[in-house]
Amino acid sequence: MKNRRKKPIIGIAISLVLVAGVAGTLYEQNKEPKTIVIKKDAKVKNDIVLNFPDYYKTTKEDESGLLEVLNVDSNLVLVNKDRKLPDGYEPNDLIYPSIPLNGAVKEKTRMRSEAGHALEKLFAGAAADGYTLTAISGYRSYDRQVALYNNYISVHGEAWTKAFSAYPGTSEHQTGLAIDVSSPAFGNALEVGFAKTPEGTWLAEHAHEYGFIIRYPEDKVDITKYHYEPWHIRYVGKDYATYLYTNHLALEEAMPAKK
Repeated sequence: MKNRRKKPIIGIAISLVLVAGVAGTLYEQNKEPKTIVIKKDAKVKNDIVLNFPDYYKTTKEDESGLLEVLNVDSNLVLVNKDRKLPDGYEPNDLIYPSIPLNGAVKEKTRMRSEAGHALEKLFAGAAADGYTLTAISGYRSYDRQVALYNNYISVHGEAWTKAFSAYPGTSEHQTGLAIDVSSPAFGNALEVGFAKTPEGTWLAEHAHEYGFIIRYPEDKVDITKYHYEPWHIRYVGKDYATYLYTNHLALEEAMPAKK
């Protein structure tokens, strides 16, 4: 009798061990990748550590009350309605990306070197997938932004201009890292409707693969303080762009902001 009872007991024990092992394996497989702050000013996702600059440590307050950025050479420099570039700033590595113009003006396609070469790859990627893009407006000097801003005020009024255009010195275009993109199929127009075109959809879904983000998303107006601009892309680098895209963050949201 004793020998007969041992077999079922042993069988049950083995079954319990197997179940526990499978459960443990499933638990490990189903664990979600962590997105946590692992050290000051750093975030990690899928084992990639990304260091976003501190919002305040990268600025100094100027006489007008705006924050003047100090990290002008960084791909992550943050310029917005509250943060301006130093007076007279102009990138020293501007290039003309080697891309089809498709009706664009070459002089308006300049970008900083790294961003410009990334744009070449983005345009090539779009073309490989059957989409034609046009680089409408890249780097703008301070003086050019002054002329545009004043013209917008005379045509559209001050309220519209403040909502849709950057005050001179606070434009991302002056960094050489941003560019407005459209397509011949959309008449090379810079309008919200671009988002619903095949080219606009492709850009929104693939820009991060080349280091770019849609800088002013539709649901981030309260954060960026700019209306939705599906045509305005900003270079931050592939890893950072992928992080922001995956986590659906505006650049402002990823930067620690402790005074």
